[in-house]
Amino acid sequence: MTFFYGAIPNAGEQTDFSYEDFDNDIRAIFRYNYDVIYASDGSGVTQKVSSACEDLWGLKAEQMIGRSIYELEEKGVFKPSITRLVLETRQRVQSFQVTRTGRKLMVVGTPITDKDGRIIQIINLSRDISSEKSLQAEMESAKLLLEAYKHELDELRAKNLEQNQLIYASESMAGVTRMAMKVSGFDSTVLITGESGVGKDVLASFIHSSGKRKDKQFIKINCGAIPENLLESELFGYEKGAFTGAGKDGKPGLFELASRGTLFLDEIAELSLNMQVKLLRVLQDGMLLRVGGTKPIHVDVRVIAASNRNLEAAIENGNFRADLYYRLNVLPIRIPALRERPEDILPLTVFFLQRYNSLHGGKKSLNQEAMQQLQEYHWPGNIRELQNVVERLVVLSDKDLLTAADLPAHILAGSGDAGVSVKRILPLKEAVQSVERQLLKLALVKYGTTARAAAALGIDQSTVSRKLHK
Repeated sequence: MTFFYGAIPNAGEQTDFSYEDFDNDIRAIFRYNYDVIYASDGSGVTQKVSSACEDLWGLKAEQMIGRSIYELEEKGVFKPSITRLVLETRQRVQSFQVTRTGRKLMVVGTPITDKDGRIIQIINLSRDISSEKSLQAEMESAKLLLEAYKHELDELRAKNLEQNQLIYASESMAGVTRMAMKVSGFDSTVLITGESGVGKDVLASFIHSSGKRKDKQFIKINCGAIPENLLESELFGYEKGAFTGAGKDGKPGLFELASRGTLFLDEIAELSLNMQVKLLRVLQDGMLLRVGGTKPIHVDVRVIAASNRNLEAAIENGNFRADLYYRLNVLPIRIPALRERPEDILPLTVFFLQRYNSLHGGKKSLNQEAMQQLQEYHWPGNIRELQNVVERLVVLSDKDLLTAADLPAHILAGSGDAGVSVKRILPLKEAVQSVERQLLKLALVKYGTTARAAAALGIDQSTVSRKLHK
């Protein structure tokens, strides 16, 4: 299932629509674009449901009104309950839902809050997509998700959708998000691990914005990007005259600037052993000394650290202090690599297409074959690489509907510079055919003609033509 999270108004925050206006918008959208409207109160008890519910869920409206969505989900009337997901995340959710009668629905669930930020109602708008031949048919040009996403932006007036957004379809990332939501309410240190490019900074920002410090500063520093002789003064600040070139009035460090907020220490493994000692002291005591200072300064900072390196191996190699590791590793969260969660490639691609189409004034989309190629690629650079590829396609392509031939050659090869990559067990004949197909596509894209492609592959031109025809 796919989730698109967007911000909801905070308690007391001014918005540009009233509850009555929103209810009118809901009715208008439902009338022209959706099959079913489903309303629940803030505890998940069904309040209102369209008459079409009997066809979709197998129950009449009067059999559903007054019943808890938790009970209905447990009995298999619908899975998953979009209302439950909204209540758990406190944000708008878009997901695919399967019903007891075998229907497939695309559902947008939106929380309605009062002036104190409490959820008082959840509105679900559903569209029956069961008549489609398959979900793959809807993937053609990614119209299904793009249109749904446009509805969220235009009709439901989403606020700050780009900020702190987690987009996924995999169960593994659903678990990561649940963990992030759980730890966001506490001040304990969080250690986020995962390969470069998986989105550790996005998750850190999400944790901050979901917690009680969300109205305070969120400050990020890459520990590997600042020379060691400057890092201490950046983190802890300095007193006037502390060193040559120091400002005459001194300067507070990032710990002080992030007071009562969150400090995100990215690439924590790049700290020198000397800096690790000083950081450990601040984490343990909540006190710091500016460079050149003698007076301890109390700081109230929630620390989130991240690393793409194996810190336990670094400890064994003597490059990382065990005591600092255990002080940081209070609430560990590992983000899996993108190749471990291929279900996330499609929704992320759609999201980046929407972002860069909007940014560059484009209308680009990908056909089914191109989407399939992206899903089969192993993405060594993770989400960052996918984001860069999509932006490149939007900027450089002269046509709106992009095909597999428009993708970079290393993606068509299926495994970058690694030659042949096997990610699952499959019949040998099928594997050989898959490799042949990828090599032929790559050779044609690179060399342009069957003759030159045949020469590069070391086979006859007639063989290339025959295999292409097949």
